[in-house]
Amino acid sequence: MIESAITWLLHVLAAPEVGLTSVFIISLVSATLVPLGSEPAVFAVIKANPAMFWSVIGVATVGNTLGGAIDYYMGWQAKQSFAKERKSRWFHWLERYGAKTMLLAWVPGIGDPLCTLGGWLRLPFWPSLAYMAIGKLLRYITMTTLLLYVPDGVWHRIGQMLG
Repeated sequence: MIESAITWLLHVLAAPEVGLTSVFIISLVSATLVPLGSEPAVFAVIKANPAMFWSVIGVATVGNTLGGAIDYYMGWQAKQSFAKERKSRWFHWLERYGAKTMLLAWVPGIGDPLCTLGGWLRLPFWPSLAYMAIGKLLRYITMTTLLLYVPDGVWHRIGQMLG
């Protein structure tokens, strides 16, 4: 039962007609503290339809930025719960550089917690969101462009090795 539901969900998310919806959902969820990467979905949709490059990049950036805003909000709300942690090195660094630190929101492993800490410190929301979006947009453009330069034969060999 669960396997068939998961198979159905994966089939729906992989459908070309809902490719942008899938990219949005995966990008949003991957930007929260859930360990998930959105680059494979972005790359797959663009590889299947190269004419959608900018549409997919835009949707992924919006979804990932909204996920960063969710992290920011969680940090905003958690501030009172963890006030003693404020003495750590991270907080001093974030306070010193402010919203500009959100440019690093794209960095795997630290980007999502960084957004949460930005909210915790109550960095200005709109500048933080703008810097998040810039960083995430640059990541998607860079990663997808680099992946598109990998020859198709490499992807076929990886697919054969995996299954």
